[in-house]
Amino acid sequence: MWDVLWEIAGDIIEHQNINNLELTLAGGNKIYLKGSDRPDTLRGVSLKHLVLDEYAFMKPDVWENILRPALSDQQGTMIAIGTPEGRNHFYDMYLGADTFENWSSFHFTSFDNPLVKREEIEHARNTLPNYAFQQEYMASFDAKTQGHFNVEDFDYYEKRPPGNYDVYIGIDLAGFKQQGQRRTKKRDDSALSVVYVNGEGHWYVEDIIHGQWSLDETCEKIFRAVETHRPRSTGIEKGIAQQAVFSPLKDMMRRTSRVFNLEALTHGNQKKSDRVLWALAGRFENNLIHLKKGDWNRQFEDEAGNFPSVLVHDDLIDSLSYVDQLAQVPYFSHLDLQDDYEALDMVAGY
Repeated sequence: MWDVLWEIAGDIIEHQNINNLELTLAGGNKIYLKGSDRPDTLRGVSLKHLVLDEYAFMKPDVWENILRPALSDQQGTMIAIGTPEGRNHFYDMYLGADTFENWSSFHFTSFDNPLVKREEIEHARNTLPNYAFQQEYMASFDAKTQGHFNVEDFDYYEKRPPGNYDVYIGIDLAGFKQQGQRRTKKRDDSALSVVYVNGEGHWYVEDIIHGQWSLDETCEKIFRAVETHRPRSTGIEKGIAQQAVFSPLKDMMRRTSRVFNLEALTHGNQKKSDRVLWALAGRFENNLIHLKKGDWNRQFEDEAGNFPSVLVHDDLIDSLSYVDQLAQVPYFSHLDLQDDYEALDMVAGY
């Protein structure tokens, strides 16, 4: 940027300090070029305007704890620019621009750049890994994935085929929103997966209800889902949240004289990524999971396509994986199996 600044400022430069990358302009204004690798060296300044270049690769506290306060006394302005690096603090700032007054967000791809030929972009598309092209050329915030789920091959339906089904509801709870508290992108959603399972082991995901709810709202969502779909079993992730909803749900059962089975589900000492992949990856690959078209599809695709990135939520896909612990398909129900064991000693039993 040093040469660019010299070209732009030209005759209004009164003094330069190339060792400190500092220019003094006519009138006394100064331009500094600074690195963020040592954040403490940025303290103690008063700024009229700030450009955070490649903010995604800076530490978050560079802006939050050091540079944001430096704008206050002059009510200075700021622009954060750069290439995304998954859904980190740059992504949070990009989304947050919609919630703050006098903030705006902008998104441009390499196709918007008049200095880059379209042929060059298309060549990059054909030669680079997809995640690299999406990040570097399309400015995509999607995290680098390991390709566990091929979202493009997901099977969708509008009406479930006729047949006999057992219904299961898998629930992943994410705590409870306080009264009047706003929904935030950073917090997890609670999610309820409603799945119809036939005798061949095909899952028809009828709905995934999700959101950030209070305790009462969560119990109401669960109760209404059970009342609507009448599942054979409803499973809730074992933990503090599960214990919190059990008592209100039992009260609702007593008031309405409607009783349903609630099972406490466990992790089985497995990591979440292993548990989810064991439950879902093979079924998706063998076209055993079918998704009903609905408003929840886009978020589910986003979670599945980025799984198991820590930068992307996995609430919907996690709730669906719990159905694996509930749905027991009798694969050998049509076989005539006989026990040919004969006891040698009727008293001892062997």
